[in-house]
Amino acid sequence: MNILIVEDETAAAVNLKAILRNILPAHNILGVLETIEETVEYFQDKNSTRPDLVFMDIHLADGESFRIFDSVEIDSPIIFTTAYDEYALRAFKVNSIDYILKPIKTDELQRALDKFTRLSSTEKNNYQDRIETMIENSRQEHQRVFLVHFKDKIIPLNIDDVAYFYTSNEKVTALTFKGERYVVDRTLETLQGSLPEDEFFRANRQFIVARKAVKDIAVWFGSRLSLNLTVEIPEKIIISKARVPEFKQWLLSVHPAN
Repeated sequence: MNILIVEDETAAAVNLKAILRNILPAHNILGVLETIEETVEYFQDKNSTRPDLVFMDIHLADGESFRIFDSVEIDSPIIFTTAYDEYALRAFKVNSIDYILKPIKTDELQRALDKFTRLSSTEKNNYQDRIETMIENSRQEHQRVFLVHFKDKIIPLNIDDVAYFYTSNEKVTALTFKGERYVVDRTLETLQGSLPEDEFFRANRQFIVARKAVKDIAVWFGSRLSLNLTVEIPEKIIISKARVPEFKQWLLSVHPAN
């Protein structure tokens, strides 16, 4: 069996290979890829050997591994691995897709391999459809919880705690009502499509603001609006004249007239 490992932690990759040697002696490791970019390049290369099975860490150094599927189709069965518990994993629970919590243990890996050996040919042929379903379900779940960077960790952040998302120098930051700042591995465009429209508004190219964070609104030059939030902001938030009607309608939809 040809196996490909997508894992950016050396210790985790070494542990996985050691367990595979014990329970699957006839396997062949095609390689260990550490980033989204490397994985995309591997599957785009027509000369690359297609794996019979892929072990893929959900959180890689350059972002969530789900971004791989935006660029390439992978029809090989995938076992996802992650260091996060059920709270962070509820979005990944889909039938026919398996995952293993780190640190990986022999019995858990054996269970996952047994599950995949029982897949019928039809199930294997339709595997891509199940992965797409999983990713879509994951995105829907992430409307309430995002995984964000904090020091050398990645932690769950509930959007109820977020006052605004701000982009500067190609980096997106979430600021909470407590004044905490977290790096978010998504563009504002991606966030805009994931967040509940009744709770968040794309004010301009730099900001997505939470309704709960809006303190008051001032009329600005040229029939524009200036938003004042309940938290500190790195620069003034201006709503363009063209978007003022949309912004007002958003406010009315949140707080309809009695």
